[in-house]
Amino acid sequence: MTEYGRGQGSEPWHPEDPYHGDGGWEGQQAQAGQQSPYGGQPQHYPEQQQPQQPQYGDWGTGQQDGYGQAQQQYPQQYDQQQYDQQYQGQGQQGYDNNGWGTGTHGQVQYTDPADPYGQQNAVYGEQQPDFYGTPEAYPPPEPPSRRPAEPEPRTDWDPGPDQGEHAFFAGGGGDDDATDDEPGSRRGRGERRGRGGKGSKKSRNGCACLVVLLVFGGGIAGVAYFGYQFYQDRFGAAPDYAGSGSGEQVTVEIPKGAGGYAIGQELKAKGVVKSVDAFVAAQQQNPKGNTIQAGVYTLEKEMSAASAVDLMLSPKSQNNLIIPEGTRNVAVYKLIDARLELDKGTTAEIADEKADSLGLPEWATGHKDVKDPLEGFLYPSSYPVAKGQKPEAVLKQMVARATEKYEELGLEKKAEDLGLDNPWQLLTVASLAQAEGTSHDDFRKMAEVVYNRLKPGNPETYGSLEFDSTYNYIKNQSKIDLTIAELREYDNPYNTYFVKGLPPGPIDNPGEEALKGALNPTDDGWYYFISLDGKTSKFTKTLAEHEKLVEQFNASRNND
Repeated sequence: MTEYGRGQGSEPWHPEDPYHGDGGWEGQQAQAGQQSPYGGQPQHYPEQQQPQQPQYGDWGTGQQDGYGQAQQQYPQQYDQQQYDQQYQGQGQQGYDNNGWGTGTHGQVQYTDPADPYGQQNAVYGEQQPDFYGTPEAYPPPEPPSRRPAEPEPRTDWDPGPDQGEHAFFAGGGGDDDATDDEPGSRRGRGERRGRGGKGSKKSRNGCACLVVLLVFGGGIAGVAYFGYQFYQDRFGAAPDYAGSGSGEQVTVEIPKGAGGYAIGQELKAKGVVKSVDAFVAAQQQNPKGNTIQAGVYTLEKEMSAASAVDLMLSPKSQNNLIIPEGTRNVAVYKLIDARLELDKGTTAEIADEKADSLGLPEWATGHKDVKDPLEGFLYPSSYPVAKGQKPEAVLKQMVARATEKYEELGLEKKAEDLGLDNPWQLLTVASLAQAEGTSHDDFRKMAEVVYNRLKPGNPETYGSLEFDSTYNYIKNQSKIDLTIAELREYDNPYNTYFVKGLPPGPIDNPGEEALKGALNPTDDGWYYFISLDGKTSKFTKTLAEHEKLVEQFNASRNND
């Protein structure tokens, strides 16, 4: 409604208003004799439709506008109290299915306060003449304060759940539909019919509820699944096989310095264990689990993590190349050839040809009369050696291990403090202690014997070592029944019965205990030693004490 159709109070607009009618006041007078095509009666609009806004019509006067239609408009504001008094006790008008009056339950008289001519008064509920030639007439519009909510437009198609049809989303329920016809219901029957019957609505309600149930059910199932996975990942037991394996063997190489997770990754990649976490947990639960060494292991596929840990701690699974303490290089070369399935002598030949390119430290090169420059540098340990590797690669790995250990023990720094020229001589002393000693407890005493005999002015040997082990080394043997005449007649730099001082180089590959004994010898005055049972050495300070022990040893051998 525009501002042009609104007067002050109940007064109509002034007739000289230029917007009063299409032709103004004079135009209205000129057309006073013309009859409205609708019989001069006011036009009423149903609730479903809003009256067309006249462009220049006279609202509230009941006179014709420019289109020949008598427009009637009631003032925008009403006195609610006056309105209630006017209609109190006069009853209500009945309506048919379309909401239009069909009869009177007590006459209701409505007086338009905007009709100054008193021509628009009408009594509703009585039979009125039909000026439109239709079976029903339009009732007058109700005051704004009493107009019911405008019904939804009637359609011949189902708008579907997306248009707000379902009661679940519209704020209503299926039970509300059953009360549409009850007294006091705010819904007219025409409104219910305009939206479809109860049956179709309940059917749509059921389908929509089913869809909602499936959606919410699927959401709950998804949350439950991912929640379970999260719990398993954070708090559940790690996936693991059962039993001691499938019977199918597999070789696994564990690199140096590998921890629990790295070992578990290697085992999982080979199909031994089902998960890394299961192996780590089993390793931590085993008291000796942290002692698993680098090397090559023969295991089975699909083992439980606990079974894999137990087998790796057992010598049965260890498929490494193990170099024992005191092993000479010639024996190491044979072990490598056998493991790599090479012809005999292959590794020894490569060692001789490529000794200078295998990683020896500077202090271990350039020495005269050395039988094998790699002697003492094939460090005793466990090495992952498998078929397909090259001998050169295996030798480099051993030399690197020895160099690392010698640096760790400080051979280069401590040699001078012990009266030696260089760490090469210190390594040679350790190899002598390793060769002559029979137990780890012997190595410190054995190293003291070497240092005491090397002193040029000692009253016992006068600078000669006289070790049988040096003679056996050059002869590539391990005999104990050697005569003095045989020993003293053999001219060779390694024969300490023939030459004074240390041999040209190490005579074996000493282990860590022999190295520590050479670095920290005893200071008790030992010069002589002998092993009566081949297991334990006895040490003496004088030659006379030593000869008594030699007699006991010879007597024991004669009795055997």
